[in-house]
Amino acid sequence: MKIIELLDRDLIILKLKASTKLEVIEELVDKLNSKGKLNSREEFRKAILEREGQSTTGIGKGIAIPHARTSVVNTPALVFGYSKEGIDYNSLDGQPAHIFFMIASKEGDNDDHLETLSRLSRILRKEDIRKRLMTLESKDELLNLLEVEEELILEKQRNKANALSNMVLAVTACPTGIAHTYMAADALEEKGKEMGVEIKVETNGSAGIKNRLTEEDIKKASVIIVAADKQIEMARFDGKKVIQVPVALGIKEAEKLINRAVSGEASVYNHTERGYNKTGIDNRKSLGLYKHLMSGVSNTMPFAVSGGVLISIALILEKNGFVLDNPSLQQFIKFLIEKSGVSAFTLMVPILAGFIGMSIADRPGFAPAAVGGLIAANSGAGFLGGLVAGFLGGYIILLIKRLFSKLPSSLEAMKPSLIYPVLGVFITTGIMLFVIVEPIGRLNLSLQTWLSAMETIHKIILGLVLGGMMAVDMGGPINKTAFTFGIAMIEAGNLGPHAAVMAGGMVPTLGIAMATTLFRNRFTEGERKAGRSCYIMGASFITEGAIPFAAKDPKRVIPSIIIGSAIAGALTMVFDIGMPTPLGGIFIIPIVEGNPLLYVTAILTGSFITASILGLLKKTTSG
Repeated sequence: MKIIELLDRDLIILKLKASTKLEVIEELVDKLNSKGKLNSREEFRKAILEREGQSTTGIGKGIAIPHARTSVVNTPALVFGYSKEGIDYNSLDGQPAHIFFMIASKEGDNDDHLETLSRLSRILRKEDIRKRLMTLESKDELLNLLEVEEELILEKQRNKANALSNMVLAVTACPTGIAHTYMAADALEEKGKEMGVEIKVETNGSAGIKNRLTEEDIKKASVIIVAADKQIEMARFDGKKVIQVPVALGIKEAEKLINRAVSGEASVYNHTERGYNKTGIDNRKSLGLYKHLMSGVSNTMPFAVSGGVLISIALILEKNGFVLDNPSLQQFIKFLIEKSGVSAFTLMVPILAGFIGMSIADRPGFAPAAVGGLIAANSGAGFLGGLVAGFLGGYIILLIKRLFSKLPSSLEAMKPSLIYPVLGVFITTGIMLFVIVEPIGRLNLSLQTWLSAMETIHKIILGLVLGGMMAVDMGGPINKTAFTFGIAMIEAGNLGPHAAVMAGGMVPTLGIAMATTLFRNRFTEGERKAGRSCYIMGASFITEGAIPFAAKDPKRVIPSIIIGSAIAGALTMVFDIGMPTPLGGIFIIPIVEGNPLLYVTAILTGSFITASILGLLKKTTSG
């Protein structure tokens, strides 16, 4: 539908009689009603005034676009009015309005005419068009002007559609599957829509795979964008062009990635024998140590969280004298809670190691790495030993694959079912028992001794460092390094460091939320709305909620959140707080070791400091 199909000669008023806002509305509504566009003049007038009551439709630059969508409209229509003298329409810029387009939309109708009206808005943004509208001498001149300008927009859209006709697919995945995964998906989808590119994004989040790419999707696609920091199912992309980047680039460089995809700037992905060719060389351009580590950490989270919370609940029940009328039932409940927590925690290290090994060498890497992780967990090497076991088991399988790459094809079936698991487990176990376990165990003991004997000033420094690290890249490698260290300390029995980690991770998003509330004039309306959701994200320990603000204004936002997070981390150490579980945010504060109110104080203090610094650094905005 085109603009001139909504606006005909009979709906044009070149010289408005009105001199006030209300008179303009009455005159334009009368014109629509007189041409049979409405079945109830009063109901439509009421809808227009209700819309004006919400916020003015005087958008500035001399233009007002009053509009309403209601069932009393017979057919969608536009009516144009012009006032040479100008009318006080309570416009956003405080200037008189000269040009008026009243929009009558029919409730329940399709949205074709809304697309037409979006083109009208684009036309009205042009200063030269606004000037020409103010010097019109005939109705035909107006119609011709709009028709020509609309055709230019349509031609540009057709050219873009022809150039970008192939579908682009994307997959997003972050280690925890909470924020980066979905933020990258949203960024790619929004930018794709903006660019006129057909794009479908599969998310590999904590709740599982959503919007899964089908075989038909993959067949149709020209290029697949994989923005992921953990291993995903890649065999389905064999023979397709694939762009592989960290998930953060899916958020920050969505337009660049889509442009690369539509231009075909990608190499063909070759996935043979579960990701490896016959020489055993990884064809995936190396997932990288960080990606392997995060694959292990992300799959460990359910065990760490459930184990930490259940063990903490058991301790709370013990401390507070949990009593039931039935002693047997009481004992059974306490036993079940404690056993569940201990079992989950026991599995944490083998699962960590197993998924690191699987990230490195695909499925054959899981068994030797998991066995190595179990040895680490049972021998005092703990979480750090599990990390070593994961990488050891994975790379041993890569070596075995290379050594047995020349086997006759008749023996290929023996590799995954016999050769890889038997040799992999045997070699990994031997190295863990006779080379790794003892030095890692001594390192763990030394670390625990050092942390336990640490003086207050050193605890403050450790809290400053861990808290600040959580804010540096908001979910990136530095953030996850601090997070992983905190988990290792929980597993080793020292709960203090992770309290600093969680406080430092909550402050960036909470601090920004506070800033948008306390210093409203420093932020645009859109940022203030986003700030409201940041309260929930920050309270839930989702540091990534700060990313959009940091990406837009890094010089002010990043120093502010680092300082606030570092101070919050230091305060948790001063207050001697311990955190028994890796995740949970505000919801697990009641089970912290130490004074929960002091922990809340540390978090709120850091958040307020971040908000205050932002308020000082940022300039007043007109939005």
